[in-house]
This record gives sequence, C-alpha cells and structure tokens, in this order.
Amino acid sequence: MASHPPSSGGSNRLAQEPSPYLRQHADNPVDWFPWGEEALARARAEDKPILLSVGYSACHWCHVMAHESFESPEIARWMNEGFVNIKVDREERPDLDQLYQGVVQLMGQGGGWPLTVFLTPDLRPFFGGTYFPPVDSHGRPGFARLLGALRDAWANKREEVLRQAAQFEEGLGVLAAYGLDAAPGTLVPADVVAMGQRMARQVDPVNGGFGGAPKFPNPMNLSLLLRAWRRGGGAPLKDAVFLTLERMALGGIYDQLGGGFHRYSVDERWLVPHFEKMLYDNAQLVHLYSEAQQVEPRPLWRKVVEESVEYVRREMTDAGGGFYAAQDADSEGEEGKFFVWTPEEVDRVLSPERAALVKRHFHFAPRGNFEHGATVLEVVTPVETLAKERGESVERELVEARRALFEARELRVKPGRDDKILAGWNGLMIRGLALAARVFDRPDWARMAVTAADFVLAKLWNGQRLARSYQEGQARIDGFLEDYGDLASGLTALYQATFDVKYLEAADALARRAAELFWDEEKGAYLTAPRGQKDLVVATYGLFDNAFPSGASTLTEAQVALAALTGDKRHLDLAEKYVSRMREGLVSNAMGYGHLGLAADALLDGAAGVTFAGTKDAVAPLLRDANAVYAPTYAFGWNATGAPVPALLKDLFEAREPVGGKAAAYVCQRFACERPRTDARGLAERLSAPDVG
Repeated sequence: MASHPPSSGGSNRLAQEPSPYLRQHADNPVDWFPWGEEALARARAEDKPILLSVGYSACHWCHVMAHESFESPEIARWMNEGFVNIKVDREERPDLDQLYQGVVQLMGQGGGWPLTVFLTPDLRPFFGGTYFPPVDSHGRPGFARLLGALRDAWANKREEVLRQAAQFEEGLGVLAAYGLDAAPGTLVPADVVAMGQRMARQVDPVNGGFGGAPKFPNPMNLSLLLRAWRRGGGAPLKDAVFLTLERMALGGIYDQLGGGFHRYSVDERWLVPHFEKMLYDNAQLVHLYSEAQQVEPRPLWRKVVEESVEYVRREMTDAGGGFYAAQDADSEGEEGKFFVWTPEEVDRVLSPERAALVKRHFHFAPRGNFEHGATVLEVVTPVETLAKERGESVERELVEARRALFEARELRVKPGRDDKILAGWNGLMIRGLALAARVFDRPDWARMAVTAADFVLAKLWNGQRLARSYQEGQARIDGFLEDYGDLASGLTALYQATFDVKYLEAADALARRAAELFWDEEKGAYLTAPRGQKDLVVATYGLFDNAFPSGASTLTEAQVALAALTGDKRHLDLAEKYVSRMREGLVSNAMGYGHLGLAADALLDGAAGVTFAGTKDAVAPLLRDANAVYAPTYAFGWNATGAPVPALLKDLFEAREPVGGKAAAYVCQRFACERPRTDARGLAERLSAPDVG
C-alpha cells in the first residue's frame, strides 16, 4: 500500500477536517493524515515510522515551520517517502499533546509548539523536538537532514531505534505519574501562606510577573498569591499581584485599542507580545481582575474587564452564543500587523493635535519598538500626567482618539480566528463572566454566560457524555478531564450569578460523571482521557496547571462548590482524597499547581457557603454587599421566598428562611451554620475575615 502525495495544486486529506489548524495545511504537498485508524493502519502495513506534528491555529512558529518546510516540495518528498505524516490540533487532542510533550522534556528541552515527534508504528516515540528550521541554523539541525538521518536509522539501525523507543516509553510512564508516589498529607492554612511567600520571591519587583523574558500572565498563580495574602501572608503578596496587573494592563500584552490580552510578551516588561489571543487566557484574566476589584476597587481594573468582555463579545462569540477558541497572531503573512502602528498611520487618522497626544500617551519612539519601525501601543505617559499639562479635557480627547484608531484598525485585514467551540474553554469563560457580572453588577455579562452555557449543554452534553469540540454544526471528540472539570466549575459559578438551579444540576451531573470516567482509585488521581482510551501508549494523568488549569484542579474546585451549594458531602470525598494525595507536590511546587492551590484553599474552609433567604428585592442589599467582598472560598445560594424548592437543594434550604420578616444570610462552614445575619454591612465584614490558622 504505497503512500501517495497530493497531486500538484490539489489538497490533501486535511481539507476535509473541521479543525482550522488542520485545514491550514490542506494545500501542503505533504501527504498528511489526521490522527485516526487510517493513518495508524497505514504505518503498520507499510512498516513506516510516524512523523507526528502537533500545533494549533494561532501558533506563530507553527506557521513558520509550515511555510519553511511543509510547503517545500523537496522536504515534502522526504516526508512522504519515509514516513506516515500525521497532523494533530493540540486543542482537539490535549491528551496526545501532553503525552508526547513528555518526549522533548525527557530530551532536556522545554517543550512547546510546533511539537515534532517520531513514533514507531505502535506509537512509541524515539525522537522529538519542537521547531526545526529547513537547514541547520542557530544550533538546531535542519529538518531535511534530520528526516534523512531518521529514515536511515529506521532502515539500518532498527534495534537501536527500538531500544530508544523502549526507554522513552518507560520514561513517559514515569513522567505521566510524576508525584503520585508521595505520601498523602493534610493541608493547613499556613501551607497556603508559605506557598504564596515562596511564589512571591519569583515576582519581578520592577515589572511584576514571574521571572524574566518571555513573560506569561500566569493568572492562576497570581490568584493564589491573593489567597495567601487573604490567609495572613502580608501586604507584599497583594502588592506583587497589583503591580503585575497594573503593568500588564498598561503594556503591549494588553490590546490598548480593542481590549483583551495577547498570549505572552517576548520581553520582561510586557511590551512586545506574541500577538495571538486565546480564550482561556482572557477567561482567567477577566476572573482575576474581577477579584482585584473585590480586594481594592480601581478604575483600571474595571476598564480592563469591560474592554476584555467586549472583545470576547465582539470577536470571539458565535451566533449561537458559544465562545471561539483563539485569534491568530498573523495577518497578511506578518505577525502583529493588525495591531501595530506607524506614526504616519496615526497621522492619517487623527488631527495633528490628537495625533501628538496619542504619540505621547503611547510613546512613539523615533524607530518604533517593533519590526519595520512600527509601534506596539503601551501606556507610558499616564492620563493624569497629561491632564496636568493640558487640562482635564485630555481624558475625553484620548477616548475619542482611541475610538477613531480602533475604527480605522477595523478596516484592516483581521487575523484568522479558530472558530471551534471547546467545552472546557467555554467553561472557563463562563466562570470568568459569572464572577465579573456579580462584582461589577452587569447582568448583561451574566446573560452572555447563560447563552454560552445553554449552547454547550444543548450541543455537547447528552447527560452521559460531554463532547470536547463543536464546529460546523457537529459535536466531535469525547470530552477530556479538563472539559468536564472546567465546565462544571463554570456552571457552579454561573448558578451563583443567576441562581438558576438548572446550571447547578448540570454541574452536579458533570462532576459525578467525571469521577466515573477519569478517577483512578489505585493512583488516587484523575486520568486525562476517559478510562480505556486506546490510542495512548501510556495513560496520562491530569496533574499540572500550565497555561490553563488541569481538569483535576477545576473539577476539585467544582466539587468543593457543589458540596457547599447542595449540602451533599459526597462531593468532598474525592476532593479531599485528591488534595491529600497532591499536598506534598502542591506545597513544594505551587507554581506548577496554581489552580489546584485555589481549589485546596477553598477546601480548607470546609465547603463554605452563604445561603440568602427572602424575596429578590429583600435579598438584593445583602447580595450586593457580599458580591463586593473578596471571599473566594464561599459559594452563594438563594432560597427564594415563594419559589418551589428544587430536589437538589431541598435538604440545604430546610430551615434557612427569612428572619422576622427580613431577608437573611446563613454563613456556613463544614456543614454547620452561624446565626443568620440580616445586616448587609455585618455580613460583608464577616465574609472578609478568613480563617488564618
């Protein structure tokens, strides 16, 4: 069965795939297969190694390698003759990506995308890397030379290749379960403080953020610093978070005209980003800036959340209400072209006076701060300084100038968009919107979250199985741990913004089903893929929190909230077992378990919750003041006077009623409640005083 390359000028198999990333490679001369039985059977039948290439649609270096190598007829010939070539969208198959990223980690490399791994026909890896240039350069072997060497090794040094594959298989097994051999332990509040204080030592004292270049937002780790501050860790922890949030909001990593955050900055001061925008980053950052508003209200926090939500509504929302996955870094073949400005472009849009003001505000240096003399917009001269120099009208002038620049930018060729709707990432955005709606009193944001939740529940969840991806009218791929965990967490948050019990019921069902599909009792941990997944050479576990949280972390967060909101202690069984299992790794390496730290911190407060009782109007003052307080370990429920009590909440709401004709709030921890409170200020003071044991 020979492997036939695409005909000249034609498309390969990837043209039929729904993934925008795979379709980006449809016109390559490479004989690409999507991951599946056809490709794996071909490798076995022809006794050829597999060249596995993993990336995603908004990945800049994936585009570079595609242009340099996959579009080259000569390199494509080497690939087609010697290998079965498989292209994988890491956003569709995070389990495969996680597994084979381990290869480059075992080789002492950092991992990343594009991921390039060579496998035996039975899926065991024997060599890997990330980006390879077409010819030797910058200390990296040329892709063409590498293909020749590996093809020769497969033909003439098979035993050596298989020996290497056996070693990698063993190493991947160890890596997949790393940390699960630690003895269980009991987390205490002092551990959270110690975790935060160790993390704070890695914060850049000048620019904020962790470490140097490149610099990633790391929202879950910043959120964990706030938790440690709340537990009594000291003002420097909060100050480190606020410094970071301020520098990011004023830097080039934030889209100063259109709102929303780019993925990371290539420098240490948040100036020049990799320009792709990911749903999961903006979801987590909307949540984090909303928490910052609860800790200490600032106009900047409000501005960032308002603009970021508007960006998601404008650019990342499907007509049916679901949220798209990503927006590309490149347009017209150039990274960042859509987002950057030259002085001449500003002059064409604005009057000379406003152009001068904008150039001062965003600091247009003579040679720019980006390629070809262009400028990435960052706020260098604050509005307050300009107002002192030029009068109070400056703020209005800048608002109008930014609007004019934005409208002019809208006429440019926009970056590509990955329009698949991922269950898990939608869960993260629902979670962020739900909190933001509460903190900023924006019911329209809650409606955005509701529409997305309704879409995902209707299209991707049948009550037993959650699909991962929805595209072109079709739900595809069984959901992974992160899909169940993220969506369950998002729906528990949405219940607290709407008090519509159907979201709590769906979260309850998702959490229970996730335990059935993913919990490994022997390891005391969660599998990444549903038990019995047949195309993984070793089982993988959802342990670490990276750019987005592990499904184990968000599921644990959801379980703690569900226990508080339903009174069902069974939700805590696996949460307590899992946090106990992970305690040693969490305390020693909090940077790798940031979101699990958030879930564990909530668990410390014993499934804490507040049940409001009374009519909507009577409860409103209590709820308004409670939503303004930074009390992240408390879950809010509402027993509405005169409304039928759902079966899921019957036991919890029993005896939680208004007091003396007044709306009441019942603060409960460890399934025991304090006396009801009817005073909004007193309730807010109680919620702002955590256990610092």
